Amino acid sequence: MSKSQKRRKKPTSTLAQQADRHHLYELSVQCAESEIDFVDDTYRKLRGRKARLLREDFCGTANVCCEWVKRGGKRRAIGVDLDPDVLGWGRKHNLGRLDRKQRERITLLQQDVLHAKTEQPDIVSAMNFSYWLLQDRALLKRYFVSVRKALKSDGVFFLDAYGGYDSYHEVEEPREIDDGGDGFTYIWEQASFNPITHNLVCHIHFAFPDGSTLPNAFSYDWRLWTLPEIRDLLTEAGFRRVTVHWQGWDADGEPDGDFRPALTADADAGWICYLTAEK
Repeated sequence: MSKSQKRRKKPTSTLAQQADRHHLYELSVQCAESEIDFVDDTYRKLRGRKARLLREDFCGTANVCCEWVKRGGKRRAIGVDLDPDVLGWGRKHNLGRLDRKQRERITLLQQDVLHAKTEQPDIVSAMNFSYWLLQDRALLKRYFVSVRKALKSDGVFFLDAYGGYDSYHEVEEPREIDDGGDGFTYIWEQASFNPITHNLVCHIHFAFPDGSTLPNAFSYDWRLWTLPEIRDLLTEAGFRRVTVHWQGWDADGEPDGDFRPALTADADAGWICYLTAEK
């Protein structure tokens, strides 16, 4: 090979340049299987029957919708999100892996969850702290009221929340992810926190074995809502019973993934919980 040919040779792209941020997110953050396990089992305990129609608000790539319909031929899902790009990714990469009959049981809507008009579902789900985008108290209450109105007469609203004294800190928390190859590092950054307004700005970064990085792959401008605030707003919105489901611990002091109804909990540095609000 001549010197001129060597100069014309394109450099190999880095792992960060090759990466798909939505795929990395699903590997690092979202476990649709365990989320649906909890939603499915809890609804059945509360209502004594199986839910058929789930609406996923702030659905993103609709991974949860896909997991829902895979669990039974009579199940249907509605996904609602404002971002056309992320919905398009979900249609291609998640719905695209389903068979035709499964795809037909999913409806994706590019709509504002505050104004979404859908068939009344058994379940509305707003996970991954997505509703924290609504930082004004009146606005969040309006969303909760709209969810209650949208649900069937015995419907259940599922949410999650996190907190603990570490949630007020400006920190970076790396975690190694095994993707079946060389793996990568997921980095959760709490970049800023305002104790007066509880405004919380967070970023997700990814780092790869070749030294390349994908900074600010996702960014969030949230309000860090506390559990008393969330419970009060759900009650004010008209939900008749609001329950916090707290995660237990295994023998090694690690979270066991089993969430149970709780009225008291330890003052941990960091915790994640589910909430149910019954119409």
